[in-house]
Amino acid sequence: MKKFLWTVVFALWAFPLRAEVYVIDGDSLKIDEASIRLAGIDAPEYYQTCKDKNNKPYDCGISAKNALAEMVGGRLVRCVKISKDIYNRELCECFADGVSLNLKMIETGWAVAYRSDNKAYAAAEKEAKKKKLGIWQGKFMRPELYRILNK
Repeated sequence: MKKFLWTVVFALWAFPLRAEVYVIDGDSLKIDEASIRLAGIDAPEYYQTCKDKNNKPYDCGISAKNALAEMVGGRLVRCVKISKDIYNRELCECFADGVSLNLKMIETGWAVAYRSDNKAYAAAEKEAKKKKLGIWQGKFMRPELYRILNK
């Protein structure tokens, strides 16, 4: 009985009723009071700039945030918790109308695979790079390195 009760509690958390979803940046959401980090991906930091195909600087962090916001776009978002990060955010795979936001951000070139052995993420990153999508259109610093250099 206890196991069944925990299953119901987890199902309610993983499949929430409609809640306000706020996009913080290209790999972070806030749903009600929960701070969520999309697991396995790394998007440009909010203030990060990149260079486009013509070598002109653009605000790729804002572009990544806007891409995620468009994917969320009032849709029902469901997140499955994987773990917590060092900042106490929930590390999750999130879905909007059944589509993985984590994978979609990589497929569209607005995020890279981050410390993940997820083969789908690696393949999606390789394909986005080949097609020069999102940040792959020009030059960019990997977000992890950008954070280290801008502490």
